[in-house]
This record gives sequence, structure tokens and C-alpha cells, in this order.
Amino acid sequence: MRGAALSKNTTETLVQLFAELAVEQDRALLLRTISTVNKIYDKLEAIESELKSRPGDQRSALLPLFNHKNMQVRVKAAMATLAVAPAAARAQLEAIRASGWQPQALEAGMSLGVLDDG
Repeated sequence: MRGAALSKNTTETLVQLFAELAVEQDRALLLRTISTVNKIYDKLEAIESELKSRPGDQRSALLPLFNHKNMQVRVKAAMATLAVAPAAARAQLEAIRASGWQPQALEAGMSLGVLDDG
């Protein structure tokens, strides 16, 4: 999944692909297949970069994913939108941490710790 291939997709398609990949990553986390988790991480990062490069920084298109039923989708969307919607993304991370839903609550809590430390 390269930038050139991603650039041919609409923002809506990229958001859908982001959600699908995050669900796959959740499954890989549950199965403890770390190589798959890492590969999907790279794909999610590529989508985030593509959205960022679009006019007006289209990462805000990921904000509706805060309501997704899958917690991994929510945490990845929150992390990806910290620069464009910091208050909303932080609130989402705080809600995920408070949920206690693992391993996403741990990732959210660690991310909040990093944010608080500057």
C-alpha cells in the first residue's frame, strides 16, 4: 500500500479502509500475531499520511470513527486526529482509558501519558 496507490482513493474510501484495517489489527492483537499487527500499523500510518497531505489536512475525516463499535478503530482514529482535533481526540483517549477495555485502554493511557509529559 504505497502513497501513489492511496492517492487514487477518495477520502471516504480511505476512512473506510482505515476502519477495516484497524479491525484486522484488533484481530491480530487478540491472536498475538505481532508481525501482522506491525504490518497493519504501517498501512494505517500510510493512510494517515495520505489524508494529511490532502488540501486542508483531511485527517479530520476520521473523527466519525470515534463512534465505531470496535475499540481498536476508536483508539487508532483518536491517535490519528490528535493534530487536527486535539480536544476531541484527547477526550476519546480518556474515554477509552476509562473503559478498561484492553489492550486499547492501555494504549490510550500510555498516549495520554506521553501527551501530558509534552
